[in-house]
Amino acid sequence: MATRKKIGAKTLEQISEIARRIKSARSVVAFTGAGISTESGIPDYRSQGGLWDKFRPVYFDEFMSSEKARVEYWKQRLEMEKGLKHARPNKGHKALARLERAGHLRTLITQNIDGLHQASGIPEEKIIELHGNSRRIRCMSCSGLTTWEVAMERISSGEPAPECSCGGYYKPDTVSFGQAMPERETREAARLSSNCDLFIAVGSTLLVQPAASMPEYAKSAGAFLVIINLSDTPFDPRCDMVIREKAGPVLEAIADRVEKAGG
Repeated sequence: MATRKKIGAKTLEQISEIARRIKSARSVVAFTGAGISTESGIPDYRSQGGLWDKFRPVYFDEFMSSEKARVEYWKQRLEMEKGLKHARPNKGHKALARLERAGHLRTLITQNIDGLHQASGIPEEKIIELHGNSRRIRCMSCSGLTTWEVAMERISSGEPAPECSCGGYYKPDTVSFGQAMPERETREAARLSSNCDLFIAVGSTLLVQPAASMPEYAKSAGAFLVIINLSDTPFDPRCDMVIREKAGPVLEAIADRVEKAGG
């Protein structure tokens, strides 16, 4: 009840409508951006005062061509870790996981790199990470993977920019500035968005392409489009429902309503 007291009457009506549509939908796709993870204490690095106000981003071609750039990249990555290492799934992540466990969520497409959707209990195979995952470290030559913990041990031992045994450069398995988007994930996200009948965009400004095209694919295919975000998005005029509230309480209330209705 405490959650519902924080939500206005109009929003409660919208929540009821979304829950009803989730119950009857053939295919529900959720799409999440930084706004869902800020409620776990993770900074929005693009906003004023964020990481990219403090540092000039290291572009991918610089990373690949310059040891100095690789050292700077890892320095920035360690700074970013301060906002990631203690983060835990919040009400929003957990609510989406509840919907998935109940069989109502076909897939979760995310722009986030924090791994909190996996930590909330959503199976890896149900998640499409458009910008990668910071908890994985990949070699840029052989594509071999290691863990964040192993990379930290290497850095603590005096390697400011760790390298793979093959001689390639280790880098968090995320999409850097100037780096190509993952083709398979982007293609699969577009396919699933184009084949859903309910698309819920949460905590995204819908400005970064090609991720921001996913609601366009859904809407063009006839899906009911819901946007839950604190600020305006370019897609607001075309969506079917906008909720200007924090993601966590709204998603929790939606999951509560779905469960109360018997599913």
